[in-house]
Amino acid sequence: MNEKNILVAGGAGYIGSHMVLALLEKGYHPVTYDNLSEGHREAVLGGTFIEGDLADGDKLREVFRNYEISAVMHFAGNCYVGESMTNPRKYYENNVANTFNLVNVMQEMNINRFIFSSSCATYGNPIHLPLTEDHPQNPINSYGNTKLVVEKILQDYGRAYNFDSISLRYFNAAGADPQGRTGEGHEPETHLIPNVLDAALGISESVKIFGSDYDTPDGTCVRDYIHVMDLAQAHLLALEKLINGYKTDFFNLGNGEGYSNKQVIETARKVTGKDIKVEMTSRRVGDPPILVGSSEKARSELGWKPEFYTLEKIIETAWNWHLKLKAKQ
Repeated sequence: MNEKNILVAGGAGYIGSHMVLALLEKGYHPVTYDNLSEGHREAVLGGTFIEGDLADGDKLREVFRNYEISAVMHFAGNCYVGESMTNPRKYYENNVANTFNLVNVMQEMNINRFIFSSSCATYGNPIHLPLTEDHPQNPINSYGNTKLVVEKILQDYGRAYNFDSISLRYFNAAGADPQGRTGEGHEPETHLIPNVLDAALGISESVKIFGSDYDTPDGTCVRDYIHVMDLAQAHLLALEKLINGYKTDFFNLGNGEGYSNKQVIETARKVTGKDIKVEMTSRRVGDPPILVGSSEKARSELGWKPEFYTLEKIIETAWNWHLKLKAKQ
């Protein structure tokens, strides 16, 4: 086993590609494993790339043997709330069954360090805010259900076997690499900030706001945005904890501040200097009105210190990436 060889499942995706950069900068050798169903080969800017599916146990075994993998970071989940409600089978097959396969192959190969991309969607509608890790987990959409199932598997495996994991419950990942090396590019794009920036660039005529009658200050959903590179740093800290013998646990990753959809659009207007047209439309099924998290546990136990903690900074890095993409076209 080589302590520096880290398998990054889904490393060609949005968060995974930023993780690859963070690992490289820390002297690790990331081995990206991605089936490219939603990721982009060109987004993997270093280390080793292997095209493969998490359902393929034989290929996973081959990779674990050939590269002496010491830990796995798992970003290869489907993450669209709306789609999870209309096509739950896709989410249970990939997010649950494929993750279960990955974990079991790891255990078979005596690899027992696992960092899992979980989600604040496991909490469902908040009983209290900010959300802390001991808040009841009652998801209201299929996506959140799949993440919670995996968390429970990992907690059971942590108790029963020598298998240590850290589940990181993301709030809304946003922004791009400050050096402009990689950024967010989903097809189709459902996340608010890139859609707002598409409207600012004239790629789309307007940006949709789903619901204006929520019980929030301005009637639109409120979310906690966290910069993608701050997420990557939290994964590095979690990895170091596992290497040093830390046992199975879970942490929120958010800023502790909530911004409404309207506030995001107003901040984007300020950053870009562009007029952004808005189209109000009906609510999406499975969207809670407010999700804001406490990250005190991650700060105190992992030593995590988010750097890009303001919405303006987050949107600035995303805007610079969008401008770079447009210049290439």
